[in-house]
Amino acid sequence: MHQPKEHNAMSDTVIRVGIIGADTRASWAGASHIPALAAQPQYTLAAVATRHEESARAAAEAFGAERWFADPLELIRDPSIDLVTVAVKVPAHRDLVLAALAANKAVYSESPLGATVAQTEEMAAATGRLHTAIGLQGRLNPSVRRAAEIVAEGRLGRLLSARVGATTFGNGPESMSAYKYFDKAAAGAGFLTIAAGHVLDVVEAVLGDVSDIDARTEILWPEVKLVDTGAITVREVPDHLDAIVKTASGAPVGVQILAGVPVPDAHFSLEVRGSDGWLALAGNHPAGVRVGDLTLSSSVDFDAPDRPVATGAGPTAAEIWTGASINVGEVYASLARDIANGTHHTPGFHHAAHNSRLIARVDQAARTGIRQ
Repeated sequence: MHQPKEHNAMSDTVIRVGIIGADTRASWAGASHIPALAAQPQYTLAAVATRHEESARAAAEAFGAERWFADPLELIRDPSIDLVTVAVKVPAHRDLVLAALAANKAVYSESPLGATVAQTEEMAAATGRLHTAIGLQGRLNPSVRRAAEIVAEGRLGRLLSARVGATTFGNGPESMSAYKYFDKAAAGAGFLTIAAGHVLDVVEAVLGDVSDIDARTEILWPEVKLVDTGAITVREVPDHLDAIVKTASGAPVGVQILAGVPVPDAHFSLEVRGSDGWLALAGNHPAGVRVGDLTLSSSVDFDAPDRPVATGAGPTAAEIWTGASINVGEVYASLARDIANGTHHTPGFHHAAHNSRLIARVDQAARTGIRQ
């Protein structure tokens, strides 16, 4: 149940969150969701859940959760939990998300939502009027939002072209045994669905939906060394993308996404050229556009982007994940406004289905050589 709190301009109640997958050791939730929630008084971390009692208890202590569960379904059934955050491996999303929706809970799931388009559409169809959020958090970055406003207001004139360069330190020639599932097609959590999914979502946020796709993918490293064990695993999914897409704004966009390739300059850049001016977004986090802040520059004057609601790192996070809470915090802030106002502006599971279908079209274009 909602628990009353002292005055809150946004809502009369605190949203009680339960995070599934909040492990202290190798936890994205610990690096991003925990500090994102801690920065916002409209939320409280009510519970955490992992698959093991020891890790669940340790997570509750480290993150300051009121309770812990070794069975995620018990967290979902807890009547005091308002919002369930699902931050576990993609193949486990479906059962947990559907259980949370069946329990009439709001749900925030990491992206990709499902291991397949069909799974994602199944979960989207089950949402009804419940509030959902999908972890395509880059589009809610304050600089991305401001760039989208500049484009939507026509301040660059007729859009002529755009180009994207993006990298991620994952999906390269080396990995860890805990992450080898990223290289298996059945997991639905590879380079295209994660790295390309996030990049193209930011492109769509600024320039409108992708209508046409020409694409080519490669597997640059078909064998991946697991550095913790010395074993070799076979990569089944692409680790490189070149694409040309057309967007609803009319701008054709050239996209190149590199994995596991060290670069000396920006790890993400989006440059948009119009008849009356240009803008550029740039980010330097090695994990890619979904992590860390972005900077906006333009030939036209613009109001400075809003300050992020969260900037800190979790207490157990490795230094590399500094900044992971920035964009995740924006998702939580948007979701809190929706819950308070009864609106549905936060990109949720229907948007996740759109992104899943988009990546499937990219894959189809690359496989067939036919524009999609």
